[in-house]
Parts: sequence; structure tokens; C-alpha cells
Amino acid sequence: MEGTVFDIQHYSIHNGPGIRTTVFLKGCPLNCLWCQNPESISFAPELMHNAEKCVGCGRCESVCTASAVMLLKDNIDEDNSFQLTNIRKKCNACGTCVDVCLGKARSIAGKTITSEETYAIANKDRIFYSADGGVTLSGGEPLSQIEFAVTLLEIFKNNNINTCVDTCGYAEWESIQALMDYADLVLYDVKHMDTGQHKTGTSIGNELILENLARLSTELQKDIIIRVPVIPGYNDSANNMRELAEFITKSCHTCREVNLLPYHDMGKSKLQQLEKDFQFISRIPKETEMETLRQIIQSYGISVK
Repeated sequence: MEGTVFDIQHYSIHNGPGIRTTVFLKGCPLNCLWCQNPESISFAPELMHNAEKCVGCGRCESVCTASAVMLLKDNIDEDNSFQLTNIRKKCNACGTCVDVCLGKARSIAGKTITSEETYAIANKDRIFYSADGGVTLSGGEPLSQIEFAVTLLEIFKNNNINTCVDTCGYAEWESIQALMDYADLVLYDVKHMDTGQHKTGTSIGNELILENLARLSTELQKDIIIRVPVIPGYNDSANNMRELAEFITKSCHTCREVNLLPYHDMGKSKLQQLEKDFQFISRIPKETEMETLRQIIQSYGISVK
């Protein structure tokens, strides 16, 4: 089985308990304005170009068979100034330019890999997993490559490796059921409890997401950690946190804990490398603000980090 992966992170300590290997699958049905991995949204491999590293050597232009690179040089004898343009509608992300780039300014986000190759890479980390570590499938959205994701988790489970899935939950129930047969733990993202606000921030409503979350708990009895990216001015209201806590109390009794994840803008540099506009404006929440939100949810008897 083959799938598209844009990263395999070793010694991962923020994607489930213990020390883990996180496999990031490409492609996501959501388009979150604050996404920290914007290279994960598209299902296709994409060119990333770090303009700060580009030295204007012109090697990319000379090897590109798709004529997707144009280099213009001015006053070369004086200051070696140049302008490099990536014509993205022509680029087929073949990676030829990456191999010859003198400044290491170019890379391809996303590559095809087999399930056996992925297992072999992760299995090298097995010695570090200890009692509670293992492998996490993240993204993007693992459920968007459901056959590949199921095959991966089945291989890991059959080889006695703990498995975890990091998901936004936007998928058909049949796909979720198939993957949950091999998942020990679910990290479930909840962006907003109001469906209108959810659509504003992610491009889709939250009805299916919340329905699947409840069914994971009530029908499949899955061990769940709910994760909330805290975006100031978007979902950090006391009312939103209370609605989340009430939903958990009523419909998600197998929720082990809630993780509140403070917003950061580290995705901005990746958007620049993808040559896409960074239009979302927020700020990093203060520790005191995070603590206030934590206490609101904790007051319902829910463990919160």
C-alpha cells in the first residue's frame, strides 16, 4: 500500500503520551486559517522555496523540464542582484531542482512511500517507546488517506507497537470505524463549538465532527484526548470553553483529558515558502489567559493540560 507523507518526526513528545514516531500524512479537508502545517493541506506534493537561502545560481532554471522557473539578473557585475520566479501552475513537483540547488533553498513537501517502508523507519525507534510511547498518525488528516492509514496501523498493531491517531474527525463514520480497529488512543481536535464560527475558521461546519466524537466515545468506547488550538479572538471565550466542557460531560465520557494548545505563528514561514499570503492575524495567548480557560473546563471535573 502506498500513501503520501510529508514528514516522519522522530522523538516526538507532543503527539500522544511517551516518546513517539509521528507520521504526517498529506491532505486535509479543513483549511484552518492558523494552520501550523500549511504544506499538509493539499494532497499533492508541493514545491517549497526558501527565498532567504536562494543564492541565484540558476541551476533550478537550467534543469527544470517544465519551464517552471524564471531567473532574472540585474547589474550582475555590481551587486549580483537577481529575481527568481517560480511559475507554480507549471511546476510538477518532480524535485529535480531540489537536487541541484546550491543554497539548499528548495524542497518538496510530500512524497510517495509504502506502508512497509514507513514501518521500517518507525521500527528503528522502537527502543525509545518504553511503556507508553509508540507511533502516531497525524497530518494533514489521516482519515483522508484511509486505506493507507488503516494498513499502517494494522502493521504497527500486529508488531506490538502502541498506536495513536491525531484527527479532526471530519470523515464518514465507516472510515473512522475501520481505522479505530487498530487505534489505541485518539487525539481529537475541536476548533470551535459554534458551527458558524467553525466554518469561518476552517471552511466547514462542525456538525459531523462533533457527531463522530460522540460516537467514538459512546459506541466504540475509545480512549480520547481532546485538543483545542486556542486562538485569541476566535475560540478563547469563556462561553466556548463551557460549551466544550458540557459536551464532554454529556457525550464524551471516555475523554481522558483536554489539551489546550496556545496559538503560535510558526506556520507563517511555511506559507512564505509555499508563496501563499499570510492573512490570518492573531497573537500568542498569555499564560494567565490559558490558565483561566483551563480552570473553566477543570471546574466540570475534567482533567486539563
